[in-house]
Amino acid sequence: MDLLTQFELAYDGKLLGYDKGGVADADTARNEAHAVKAIKWLAEQRRSGYVDDVLVLANHPLRLGIDSPHEMRAWRDAAPEIMIGMEGAPGAQGAALPGWRGATSIRGEYENKPSAQSWSGYPADAYVTYGGFDWATATVGGLWDSMLAEGRLFSITTNSDNHRTVYDTWANGTWPDGQNFDNTGKLPDPVRTDSPQPGSDFWPGEFSRTHVGVTRYGYREVMAGLRAGRVWVDHGHLLDGLDVRLKRDCDHGQGVTLGGRLRVRKGDRLTLNITVTTASRPNAQGILPELAHVDVIRGAVRGAVSDRDAWRAPDTKVVRTADVGGRKGTYTLRIPVTAGDESFYLRLRGSDGKRHGAGYLGASVDPHGPIPTSPATVTRGPTHGSIPTPSSSTRQVSDEASTDCSRGLIGCSHARREHLLRSRLHHLGGDRHGLHRQPRRR
Repeated sequence: MDLLTQFELAYDGKLLGYDKGGVADADTARNEAHAVKAIKWLAEQRRSGYVDDVLVLANHPLRLGIDSPHEMRAWRDAAPEIMIGMEGAPGAQGAALPGWRGATSIRGEYENKPSAQSWSGYPADAYVTYGGFDWATATVGGLWDSMLAEGRLFSITTNSDNHRTVYDTWANGTWPDGQNFDNTGKLPDPVRTDSPQPGSDFWPGEFSRTHVGVTRYGYREVMAGLRAGRVWVDHGHLLDGLDVRLKRDCDHGQGVTLGGRLRVRKGDRLTLNITVTTASRPNAQGILPELAHVDVIRGAVRGAVSDRDAWRAPDTKVVRTADVGGRKGTYTLRIPVTAGDESFYLRLRGSDGKRHGAGYLGASVDPHGPIPTSPATVTRGPTHGSIPTPSSSTRQVSDEASTDCSRGLIGCSHARREHLLRSRLHHLGGDRHGLHRQPRRR
């Protein structure tokens, strides 16, 4: 707690009044620089041994649109060993349940419009979720891919962000005279009521899950796994298990897994082995999720971008779709891959297939991606499950079945050039049926 107290007193934007970041605000450059200092300070606490470990992830990046691409890159570059990624799918997935937060409620509470504090380069469509996932994650060839295309790990997570659980009967108590959050640092003690209270969140693991590859249990081991990119996420408990390996056909052994890199030569033939264990029990909604298809997404790796605000990766697209509807138990998909002229990365995405359309950048890039979450489509039903990234089971339901789950990175490199095969397990999910601190400038 001492570390967190020091951090907040020195770097919390609200406490310091460093809460402006718009183009017209005079202190924007100072505030952005202070956020970079905050990340460097956290990294120094880890290097000095003051704290065993620390990780930073950008929280719901496009809910307000205040995290610009150049800021995300500046945070990553300040200390890539601790600034490891972003929240690919926000909490508050129950926000769209009918009757709770109003007719315009959207999964993740992504109900905002661009403001004076938002980065002006984001389109209006970026402020809603797609299959429950942030636009930055859900868009093939979008912001997340533009960062992966630089050849560096940048992982995603999903979490509950649990403030108030849907259907819970507990409510915040009443403040005693003279007390408030600012002078106490906490909310009043909860009190039980006789009826369900409005809420947007599910219990941790109930709907959203972040799966991390470790060799033994422990907080440090989990954090090391996150740092190494051994991560996949899903919603709605779409899968029981997932294992991804990439290897050259001429090599022995299992190859590299999520977050790994493989050195290859032009023309080398590779095989991407995706071992899926389907859901074996109903989720919290009482629905047994079924994986319908798995997408393989490939992007060129070309190093650091000249435009730090670039959010497009024009050479990233879906290159293979495997229809797996009806398959049960554990099975392995073997996807052939050929090394080309330049380094590249791979990532995966899955869905229950109940609802999808052309991706945000068009069918030639993503023929069946998640579509925008719309209040009008929400019905009480199951939720999406995602494969390569967190999954969840909940009461939240909509007819959307496309999901962005987890992304696991596999890196592939040539003997002379690096082919980053980052197999990021994107989400495989269906809509029907977690020390992370981010320095903020505001």
